[in-house]
Parts: sequence; C-alpha cells; structure tokens
Amino acid sequence: MHVLVLGAGFGGLELTTRLLDELGDSVSVTLIDRNDHFVFGFSKLDVMFGRTTADAVRHHYREVTRPGVRFVQTTIRSIDPVAKSVATDAGTFEGDVVVVALGADYDLAATPGLAEAGHEFYTVAGAFGCRDVLGGFPGGRVVVGVCGTPFKCPPAPSETALLVHDHLVARGLRDTSSVALVMPLPAPIPPSPDASKALLAAFAERDIEWHPSRAISHLDPQRRVAVDAEGGEIAFDLFLGVPKHVAPAVLHDSGLTVDGWVPVDFFTLETGHRDVYALGDCTSVGTPKAGVFSEGQAVSAASAIVARARGGEVHRYDGSAACYLEFGHEQVARVDIQFLQGRPPHGSLSGPHHELLAEKADFGSSRIRRWFGHDWASY
Repeated sequence: MHVLVLGAGFGGLELTTRLLDELGDSVSVTLIDRNDHFVFGFSKLDVMFGRTTADAVRHHYREVTRPGVRFVQTTIRSIDPVAKSVATDAGTFEGDVVVVALGADYDLAATPGLAEAGHEFYTVAGAFGCRDVLGGFPGGRVVVGVCGTPFKCPPAPSETALLVHDHLVARGLRDTSSVALVMPLPAPIPPSPDASKALLAAFAERDIEWHPSRAISHLDPQRRVAVDAEGGEIAFDLFLGVPKHVAPAVLHDSGLTVDGWVPVDFFTLETGHRDVYALGDCTSVGTPKAGVFSEGQAVSAASAIVARARGGEVHRYDGSAACYLEFGHEQVARVDIQFLQGRPPHGSLSGPHHELLAEKADFGSSRIRRWFGHDWASY
C-alpha cells in the first residue's frame, strides 16, 4: 500500500509513524510538506520570550529516515481526491490512500491594518520575529488580540498575555505599562470552566485587562487603536495579533471544503471520497484546532487505514486530548478535554504547579523521539 500524507505537522507525523509501526514493509509513505522542519506551537512562545533559540526548536524532516517513508519538500498545487493524485512543484504523486493534514493558513489581509500596525505571533516567522520586537519595546500599552474564530491553540493568547506580563516585569517596565487580552470567546477556555477560572484569577492578580466576546476587525495605524466588530476601540502601543484562520486555498480549489473547511467522518476522519482522509486544523471535525487533537485524529485515521489493509477493528476517534497551559514563573497547568459528538464538551484542570513543567517537557521530547528517532537536545 502506498499512502500520500500531505502535511508533516502533529497529524502527518503521528499517522506516518503509526502506519510504519503497524504495517512495516507492507506500506510505503510519501510525506509531503512545503517546509523543511517542524516546530511545536509552544516552542514559538519559548523563542518569542527569549527562553531558547530558533535553532534549538527546529526539527528537520531530513532526520525522518525510517525505511518505508520518503519526505518530499515541495508546494502542493492541486489534489484530485477521485484519482488520489497530487500535483506539486516536484511532480505528480499517486497513492492508494491520501491523508490531508495541511493545517490552517492565516489571512492577515482579512484584518486591515494588522500587517502595518501590529505583529502576528502565530506563524513561526512571526513569533520568532516578535523576540526582537519585545526586546526593543520601551514599555506602554500591550494588547494581545484575536481577529476571529476558529483559531489554533485556544489557550495560546492567554499564555501570551501572562508571558508579556512576566517579560515586562523582568525588564523593569511593568509599572509603566499595561497588558490587555481581547478575545471573541466568552471565557478563556470555554470547554473547561476550571481552567478559565484559574486564568481569570491569574489575570486579576497580574492586573491584565480581560475583554471577552470581542473580535478585532481592523487596526487603525494612524490612531494606534484596534477596533472590534461592534466598533469599540482599544488603544495600543504594541499589538500582538492572532490572524484570521482559513483552510489552505488548494483544498478549496480541489473541492474538498464545505463552508470553509474539510468535512470528515467524526470517528474515522474519512472524507466523502473513499480512501481519502483529512485530519487536524483543516477539518470541521468539531474539536479545537490544536496539535494534540490532530495527533488523536491521526491515531484513528491510521487505525482505519490499517484495517483497510489487513482487517481488524477501527479505533474510533473520541475527541479527547490533554494540553499544557503556561502560567509563567515555571508554573504549568494541564487541561484534559473531551469533545464527544452530540454532547457538550467538558474539561478538567490540573495545576498550575511547577511539577507539570517536566511533564510538558517530556511531552515534547517523547514526540521528537518517536517521530524523528532521536532525543531532543534542548530538553
């Protein structure tokens, strides 16, 4: 069996690894990504706030050297889900099975003024660039603002506001600065009331302004104000923005999207096309757009592909995942959340406390060991 895996993030890497573990020599995988390396989402914040270097968090795909997998760095131009073929700048690839794990892209132009007056920190380049921006910031009003839903890693804007506070304290600028968080959600993490309560308490303790249920529609570069969808304004000296998320254009052009995202079977992640699966941030599966959920979806999609090859039971996706939430001062919490189809989501909170810092580090290092076959030196 030849499987084309489009995208080498959490979902693509986990699915590739599981297929090779389960099927061995009876499967070959072509793993395609436009980038030459992988970066964890939390590593972007580590670099952004000067806790590590960019080189220390880049994991190069050339290190994925297991027999049975071929990595191709190229840009995907079109996908034919009926023929199960993919046209790229490196040629056309065909497979028995196609797995789409291309993630979500960012549309900065959807928020006028963001590119001119703000700094986005969700792309790798944007987050790494914010390191120098924060290092040179003389103090003033910092606004962390979300420009639309859905967006990746819902805790990340809250983490960023807390880490901005710590950064300003460390530089002796907090007394002459303010920090505000503007989000379109009614709570920092709606599925977990305990996590939201802990974050709101942390905001209050640090004098971080909380502005719920407000999505930033545009920035006025001349007046240095962010404007929400209702016309409300909030002034800033430094705006750190979460851009509007969209599915990659190639998925729209290939006819795989409905209402902006790729629909899939919740339990198997199969699309409406036989032997074509989609997982992670590009889908409308109904779970948060976060790597840990993509990883869980990859487990179920891999199980379905293995069952196709040799029979057996399919591990049905259950919508559960655990993610780590940075509170600063080496305090980390873990949020366990489950999104069951047809039921309200629910979540629980552990921490925050220092002991979970090591657990978070092990989460990252264990994935690098599993996917890339070596230890992560920075951990």
